[in-house]
Amino acid sequence: MVASSAAPAEPSGRDIELDTAALRVLAHPLRLNVLTLLRERGPSTATRVAGELGINPGAASYHLRRLASGGLIVEEPDRGTGRERWWKSVHRQSIHDPAFAPAEQREAGRAYAHAVALAAADRLRRAAHDVPLLPQEWLDVTTYSDFLLYLTPGDVDRIRAEIFEVISRYRHGESEVPEGASPVALQVQAFPVPGTALPPAGDA
Repeated sequence: MVASSAAPAEPSGRDIELDTAALRVLAHPLRLNVLTLLRERGPSTATRVAGELGINPGAASYHLRRLASGGLIVEEPDRGTGRERWWKSVHRQSIHDPAFAPAEQREAGRAYAHAVALAAADRLRRAAHDVPLLPQEWLDVTTYSDFLLYLTPGDVDRIRAEIFEVISRYRHGESEVPEGASPVALQVQAFPVPGTALPPAGDA
């Protein structure tokens, strides 16, 4: 499963199963990070998004419009001024599972997965800047772990399901967030060591 916020989908309307058009809209790492920012921090403007991600407001505005065209975000017309447009995410997370996707989504799904990997790497890079400044209570529990396992695809599928089951137990609705909680980005990444699982040249 590839997800912009990795976790199983819930039948609540807060999650979206991406179709081919949405996959194409999200096949850009910066656009994914713009969407993730809105989901984590709430409604924002192009200027605020640009400041958070270190890009120019024109680029932020373009990516916001592309996300809106794909039905992933909507404008908040009652907020801001005529010169300041506020945007919010429509869904909590985006879901794409290549194992169950139709054949016509294969190419778009690969491009989306590529963008997800690049976006995750960029978010990890930005998080690294905060590490020396974290309060001790957060530094004590923050983890950046990397394990080398020898697994079959079936093993990975089972581990993934077990991890997602644990994550689902800790997911709170907006009205259930515990006191003292902070948004935590938990990235679940499982992939063959680069270069070890590629088909022989000419077989791809």
